[in-house]
Amino acid sequence: MYQAGRKDETAARSKTLRKAGPMALAAVVVALATLLLGTAQAPSAAAGAATTDFAPTDRHARVARLVSSMFERSHYRQAPVNDPVSSLVLDRYLESLDGSRSYFLASDIAEFERYRYQLDDAISGGRLEPAFAIFNRFQLRSRERMQHALAVLEKEPDFTLDESFEFDRRKAPWAQSRDELDELWRKRVKNDAISLMLADKTWEEARDVLAKRYERAAKRGEQVTADDVFENFMNAFAHVFDPHSSYFSPRNSEEYRIQMSLSYEGIGASLQMIDDYVTVMEILPGGSAQQTGEIKATDRILAVGQGKDGEFVDVVGWRLDDVVQLIRGPLGSHVKLLVQPGKTAPGAGERTVVLPRAKITLEAQAAKKEIRTIERGDQKLRVGVITVPSFYQDYNARAAGDDDFRSTTRDVRKLLEQIEAEGGVDGLVLDLRENGGGHLSEAIGLVNLFVAKGPVVQLRETGGRVEVLESEEGGAAYTGPLTILVDRFSASASEIFAAAMQDYGRGVVVGQETYGKGSVQNLYPLDRYAIGQDPGYGQLTVTIGMYYRVTGDSTQNRGVQPDIRLPSAISPEEVGESSRDAALPWNRIRPAPFKREGSLAPVIADLQSHHEQRIAGDPDFQHRLEEIASIDEMRKQKAVSLNLEQRRVERETLTKDQLDRENERRAALGVETLDDAEDIKDVPDAILSEALQITADLAQIEPRYVARVRPAS
Repeated sequence: MYQAGRKDETAARSKTLRKAGPMALAAVVVALATLLLGTAQAPSAAAGAATTDFAPTDRHARVARLVSSMFERSHYRQAPVNDPVSSLVLDRYLESLDGSRSYFLASDIAEFERYRYQLDDAISGGRLEPAFAIFNRFQLRSRERMQHALAVLEKEPDFTLDESFEFDRRKAPWAQSRDELDELWRKRVKNDAISLMLADKTWEEARDVLAKRYERAAKRGEQVTADDVFENFMNAFAHVFDPHSSYFSPRNSEEYRIQMSLSYEGIGASLQMIDDYVTVMEILPGGSAQQTGEIKATDRILAVGQGKDGEFVDVVGWRLDDVVQLIRGPLGSHVKLLVQPGKTAPGAGERTVVLPRAKITLEAQAAKKEIRTIERGDQKLRVGVITVPSFYQDYNARAAGDDDFRSTTRDVRKLLEQIEAEGGVDGLVLDLRENGGGHLSEAIGLVNLFVAKGPVVQLRETGGRVEVLESEEGGAAYTGPLTILVDRFSASASEIFAAAMQDYGRGVVVGQETYGKGSVQNLYPLDRYAIGQDPGYGQLTVTIGMYYRVTGDSTQNRGVQPDIRLPSAISPEEVGESSRDAALPWNRIRPAPFKREGSLAPVIADLQSHHEQRIAGDPDFQHRLEEIASIDEMRKQKAVSLNLEQRRVERETLTKDQLDRENERRAALGVETLDDAEDIKDVPDAILSEALQITADLAQIEPRYVARVRPAS
């Protein structure tokens, strides 16, 4: 059975803090660790340390030739490894090493141009010297930068000067000289110091923290191995084809195997190193991060403390492995994190989060229900909410022959039976927000609870063969008004379910456009090809297929477009398949034969009209809109002031604005106002509340419009 997986199931450079358990087989290439070499984050040795020049081995040459052949033969694009691929590999490789354009000089980049149309031959022929030469130059430049950063700390900066630091340099020109880089790093060090001083550290304390940070970064460069260099380069190659194909070195292949067989005590988040920051890539269902809701994807972890009152340890610039070890700990203990919202200016919006360490269990991931009452004049409508964090299945129990094994479909069916036993509901919301996917079979099974037997999704393989996957025989468990709530983190299997509900006319999809992951990956252990050779080839994930709706449209890249859009703080420009380089494009194939349940198109305009009228006078919804607008403004920042007093004023203004927005909401509701922004807690989920209202509208409107037809037999 094919597995839909999670949206980042092939993100080969993230460390997963979770219980792998029985769902591991579903997410064939679930987020795994690269221990270093994230964007601009592998500086080399400290001053005076010996230079290490890396060189490829014969094993690297054999693996490169094998990987090149497998991509040409198996990847869905069916693209040759040629000069255009070589050009893209060079760009990807340089970005992986120095995405912030803070290490290489323009002269280095000009020198590397001689390799632009040679890297395809380097890979297919196993002649990898150009890749290692580029990395060795990066090591040299990294060493120079760390030496300069440490030298800058010898004198306290003038924090009264009116100057700024450009922290987003992804599209900045390469520095023309060492003097230009020195000036950039002078400002970078000054900004790092200001960020710490905004957290109530003195200059002396900030200097000591930064000295250790830069020395640690320099030491980390000495821990790089030739396998690390090779893995990073081969991932630059793989990511030219699509963002979900990746190469795992032997060490990371073993880490993958361990994660698939052990339980870890952590916070339930997938982490990756980006620009020296440990960044949250995904919140995993069932973990403490998901249950508390205090950490979001793209947040950055700046410091870690042990226990509820432990002293913070600065972790900016640490190896990802070392940060993971700080976050993990005894079951039931707590970890304290200093967190900054993603894509915001340095020092903005930092907050302290305390999370319990816990195993992610199937029970914690399980679907849950509640029933809300919506008042409409004299009428009281009962609207159910079933939250589905992931598409899970207790594979071990099923394989052992347990007839009562847990799964998403079985659990939701039981919840629907409980709802019916409790008097039923007038409408139902299925909340799939932040549901990154899971077992494809469970997505198909869930469709079967709401639609009679029929095709659910189509799978097209590399060679062009199309397979139509259908739900089983049996009547639907719920036939009433249905709303599916999604956001940008709803991915893969979630998208397959939401698309089927939309295509069959069975439910109204509300929220944000979904992630857009419609591709299928296969895992290849490469040691099986090491015939007569020493093992240690690593493993490869390759995109080998695409999912399509029953209409023939792909979910790839575009995702599922909601019938009614609701606001979200998640930026589609920063999150989602369309935001990723080399993402496979949207396309379509022939539709599968299916019969719609009916048409909900006539009710959408009425639902939209009621929605717009209602939110105009809803204080909670308007507050959410204002919060999102504030976040969007922070995202637009590309530079920050290096005047300490100005930065303090800016921070105080942000805090005051947040408090003012909350008190405006409270005043509109007739609730007591607050004196301190730190007291803001438990703000209502305005998006879910509006989804409930839309469902109540649907329950009242639907019988007048929907032309029901008999399900296909």
